[in-house]
Amino acid sequence: MKRSTDRILTTFTGSLARPPDLLEIMQAKESGRPFDQKAYNGRVSSAVSEVVHKQVEAGVDIVCDGEQGKSGFYVYVSERLTGFELREVTSRAGPWVGSREALAFPEYYQRYAQGPARSVAAPFGMVCTGPISYKGQAALRTDIDNLTAALRGRQAEEAFMPAISPTNIEGSRRNEYYPTQEAYLYAIADAMREEYHGIVDAGFMLQVDDPRLVSYYGSNPGVSLEQCLEWAELRVAVLNHALRDIPPDKVRFHTCYGINIGPRIHEVALKDVVHLLLKINAGAYSFEAANPRHEHEWHVWERVKLPEGKVLIPGVISHTTNIVEHPELVAERIVRFANLVGRENVLAGSDCGFSSQATTEPEVHPTVVWAKFQAMAEGARLASKQLWEQ
Repeated sequence: MKRSTDRILTTFTGSLARPPDLLEIMQAKESGRPFDQKAYNGRVSSAVSEVVHKQVEAGVDIVCDGEQGKSGFYVYVSERLTGFELREVTSRAGPWVGSREALAFPEYYQRYAQGPARSVAAPFGMVCTGPISYKGQAALRTDIDNLTAALRGRQAEEAFMPAISPTNIEGSRRNEYYPTQEAYLYAIADAMREEYHGIVDAGFMLQVDDPRLVSYYGSNPGVSLEQCLEWAELRVAVLNHALRDIPPDKVRFHTCYGINIGPRIHEVALKDVVHLLLKINAGAYSFEAANPRHEHEWHVWERVKLPEGKVLIPGVISHTTNIVEHPELVAERIVRFANLVGRENVLAGSDCGFSSQATTEPEVHPTVVWAKFQAMAEGARLASKQLWEQ
């Protein structure tokens, strides 16, 4: 894993908007309509090449494929795992229904839920009805080949590839096969282990995406914080089981509070979950640190010691606003962390992805995303000058 040994390196969480013509073919694919497989494969490949080029051009050092071939950061596993069937169609319109946020701000979330469909992916409703195994070898190989090709001739410091955590797969797919939820989780972990290994064996950093680890509290108002932390302990153990023979310095762990462009007053605090993050067998930890609900949490690292050899990837640009952060503010955010945990142990990142689902209406407009990346790169240069030349 690259570290900021000579300057602050930049990266981000992973997802980027898919181009309109790719979305059109993807919509047909996901809905079961006829589509040209060869044209689809070619357009995914060229889209990956385009976004890698734009990342490098914008000043992102540690790049990825933008998840261009995925219908969503977690729904993509529907075609990579056996043991599931579409039992029922449930609404995508209200992911916050029943959450602490929706109960506190019902009028806001009623309006929020009335927006257009946010993804081309198939509806929720997957149920586990049989033994789980991994069948995504060909799809993963295509992802790896596309990113490998896109990197040729490009001056990126490093590349990573995101993959979803067992916990997030569990959260959107009801278990009707395994005797216990714990057995179900470990079965998912054993299957996803093949994807995790495939990414690392191909020479890329593995990023495990796990927003549910910290968003579970907000989504379940009937559960206390203590109960949520107990719930999370098992999920951390399950993830470590999946990562058990992968070197931690090949793994980045990302968590966040979801794509909630709302009040966000009921999100669990970093101080309450930081001990869980540090139990995960990863070399780097990516988390929200730029939006107004969590920016103050850099103070946590005044009290919590970062273990030897670990890296922080705090968000220094936000996925919840189209405002482009000023480079001087980005630099200030970076320097705060660097002064606490060491400049070599900080990578500048984003709070979350910029199109976590394949949609015509990504969270932040694509043209704004590139401006945010440029601001992050300039902020990293300013921070580097301060940290290395002071």
